[in-house]
Amino acid sequence: MPVPCGRPPRPSRPTWQHGGVTPATHSSLFPAVPDSADAVLEGLDPEQRAVATALHGPVCVLAGAGTGKTRAITHRIAYGVRAGILQPTTVLAVTFTNRAAGEMRGRLRQLGATGVQARTFHAAALRQLQYFWPKAVGGALPRIVDRKVQVVAEAAASCGIRLDRGELRDVTAEIEWAKVTQTVPADYAPAAAKAGREAPRDPAEVARVYDVYEELKRDRGLIDFEDVLLLTVGILQDRPDIAREVRAQYQHFVVDEYQDVSPLQQRLLELWLGDRENICVVGDASQTIYSFTGATPDYLLDFRTRHPGATVVKLVRDYRSTPQVVRLANGLLTQATGRAADHRLELVSQRPSGPEPRWAEYPDEPSEAEGAARAIRELIDAGVPASEIAVLFRTNAQSETYEQALADAGVPYQLRGAERFFERQEVRRAVHQLRAAARFGGNDALLGDAEDLPGQVRAVLSGQGWSPAPPAGSGAAREKWESLAALVHLAEGFAAARPQAVLAELVAELDERAAAQHAPTVQGVTLASLHSAKGLEWDAVFLVGVAEGMMPITYARTDEQVEEERRLLYVGVTRARERLHLSWALSRTPGGRPNRRPSRFLDGLRPGSGSAAAARGGPGGAGGVEYGTAGTGGADGSWAAARAERAAPRRTRRTVARCKVCGRTLTDAGEMKLMRCEDCPSEMDEGVYERLRSWREVQARRSGQPAFCVFTDKTLMAIAETVPEDPVELARIPGVGMRKLDRYGADVLAICAGQDRAEED
Repeated sequence: MPVPCGRPPRPSRPTWQHGGVTPATHSSLFPAVPDSADAVLEGLDPEQRAVATALHGPVCVLAGAGTGKTRAITHRIAYGVRAGILQPTTVLAVTFTNRAAGEMRGRLRQLGATGVQARTFHAAALRQLQYFWPKAVGGALPRIVDRKVQVVAEAAASCGIRLDRGELRDVTAEIEWAKVTQTVPADYAPAAAKAGREAPRDPAEVARVYDVYEELKRDRGLIDFEDVLLLTVGILQDRPDIAREVRAQYQHFVVDEYQDVSPLQQRLLELWLGDRENICVVGDASQTIYSFTGATPDYLLDFRTRHPGATVVKLVRDYRSTPQVVRLANGLLTQATGRAADHRLELVSQRPSGPEPRWAEYPDEPSEAEGAARAIRELIDAGVPASEIAVLFRTNAQSETYEQALADAGVPYQLRGAERFFERQEVRRAVHQLRAAARFGGNDALLGDAEDLPGQVRAVLSGQGWSPAPPAGSGAAREKWESLAALVHLAEGFAAARPQAVLAELVAELDERAAAQHAPTVQGVTLASLHSAKGLEWDAVFLVGVAEGMMPITYARTDEQVEEERRLLYVGVTRARERLHLSWALSRTPGGRPNRRPSRFLDGLRPGSGSAAAARGGPGGAGGVEYGTAGTGGADGSWAAARAERAAPRRTRRTVARCKVCGRTLTDAGEMKLMRCEDCPSEMDEGVYERLRSWREVQARRSGQPAFCVFTDKTLMAIAETVPEDPVELARIPGVGMRKLDRYGADVLAICAGQDRAEED
C-alpha cells in the first residue's frame, strides 16, 4: 500500500507479546522521553498497563519481586499527567527511602512528568510542618535533634540507668517503635508485651528513659524524626482549615512499599486523603521485613475492606530473575504460614533459562568467606562486572570476614550502608572542580583538547586522580579511583542520551542526584545486609551464613518472627537476576565443633534435604485485575447467593464508615470490622464468642497455623455481635472472604445457632 506524502512508513513499535516489554528494572541510564501520552504505555504488559490506566478511585497493586512495580506506578502517574487527567502539582507520591524517592523523581522526569512531588513520608511531612508551623503554633519550627542516641544516653543517665552501646542502640529503637505506633511512655510496657517485643531492659526502665527523653527534647526545643510525623498529624487533626488547605493542594496519592507503613504513617495518609478515594497503593506482603520498626502489612491486606470499591491488580510476571531463581523463591513461600502467606504471589519468570542455584557447605566461616571470594574472582575473570555481584548476610557483624577474604583475593568491594557516595571527600572535590570548569567554560585550560562532554569530565578528573586504568591492588587509592570512574561513566551515559548537553547541565544532574542520594554505580562487589539490600538487584548474589541461628536469627522465637526471617531470605533470593549461590558453615571458627546445620527454610529445597514440604499457606495468587465488590445485596440464604455477593464485579462509591453506637467516623481497620469504636458499648454474645474462640483453637492446631490465620479476634467479635443466621449475613462481615466462607462458614453458622463445633474429631 502506498504511503501518503511519499514518506517512508514508520516502523511499528513491538508489542509486549513480541519482545516490546522493556525490562521492569535494570533499564538504561537516560532513556528518551516518550513523545505522547500513548507512548508512555508502550512496552507495558497487560497488568502494568491496567495499573497505568486505572486513574480514578482506590487502586491496590499487589506486586511481586521483580515485576516492575515502580515502573507501573511511575508510568501511571506519567500517563495521567501527559493525558491531562492529572495535574502534576496535585499528585503526591510517597515512599520510604530518599533513594527510592529520588529514583521515582528521575523516572517521572524521563517520562516527561515534571512537577510531581515524590518524597518520603518524613520529607513530605517536614515540608508541610515547616510551612504551617508559624500559622498553627507560632514562631520557628524546633530544631531536629542531630544525634538521637546521645539524648537517649543522657536520659538514661539521669534515670540512673547504665546502658552499654548495644543496649543504647536497642532502647533508642524501642523509643522509635513506641512513637510510630503512637504509644506514650506510660503505655509502653503493656504495648510492648502485647506486641511480643523483647525489650533490651526491663520495660519499666525503657518507659522511664523514654519519658525523660521526651522531657529533655521539650526543655531544649528539639524534635526528632518521629515527632515530624506526630506533629503533622496533630496539626491536621486539630486545624480543619489547614487540613482543607493540604487537601486542596494534593488531590491524588500514590504510596509505594505499602506493606511497610506504620500506624503513624497510615494515620497521616488518612488525614491527607480525607474522605476522598484517589489513592493507589503498591506492595507485597511477602516482602514485609521491617515489623520491628512498627511496619505492618495489615493496611495492605485490609485495603479491600476499607475500600470495597477498590480495583486490585496483581503483578506476577518476574522480569528480573531466571526461572531457576524464581522457582527457589516460590518454593520458600510455599512453606510459609501466617496471614502474609495466605496472600502470597506465585511469580512467573519472563527470562530465559539460567544456571541452577549453587549450594555449598563449609567447615567454618573463614572457609565459607574464602570459598565465596574464589567464586567471585572466577566470575569477574569470566567477564561479570564486579558491580553486578553482591554478598548478602544477615547481620552487619558478618561483613568483616568477607571484606578480608575479598581483599586477599584482589577483589574490589564496597560496603553498603557506609559513607554515602556524594558525601565522599573525593566526590565532593570532583563535583566542585566540574562546577568551576563549567563556570569558566572555554577559558579553562583543562578543557582545551576535550572534544565532547565525557572528554571534558575525564580531563577535569584526571587532575583529581582519575586515569584510564585503575591502580593496582585495593585500599584507599583504588576506592578513590572507583568513585571518580563512576562519575566518568555517568557522564558518558548522560552524553549518549543528550548529545547536545554541556558541562553545566551535567553538574545540575549531579546536584539533583546528590539531593536524592541517587548514586552512580561503583565498580566493586557489594557487601550488604539483607535488610539494606531491599529494592536492589545484581546479576550474581551470594547468600552466605544460611544456617540455623543466623537464618532464622536466634532471637526470632515466635511464629511471626520466624516467618519474617523467611521473608527476609525470600527478599535475598529475589535480588539475583541470573546466578544465586547459597552457603553455610558448620562451625564459627576453624577447628570448632561442627554443630550447625543448614537453615530450616532450605528443607525440601536444597539437594539431599528430602522432598519439598507441602504448601500450608493459601495458594499462590495469579496475576490479573479484580474490580471492587460492594459486599451488599442478595435475597435468599443460599451459599450460592453469598458467594455471588462476595464475588460480584461491581464498582460502588465507598461510603464513610461510622460507629453504629456514637456515629463517629471510623478509620481503624479493627474498628471498621466491628462497625463501632473500640470503647463504645458492645452487644456481643459472650457465649458465642467463647465457643468461636474454642473452635478456632482446634482449627489452628489442625492446620498448623496461628489462630489469627483462621479468624482474627476482631472478626470473631464482629460475628458474635451480629450472630448471623445464614451465609449471606455471614458474608457481609469484614474478614470473612470467599475462601473462609467456603471453608469455615458451616461451622460458624452452627456455633451461632447454639451448636458446639469445638471438639476434636
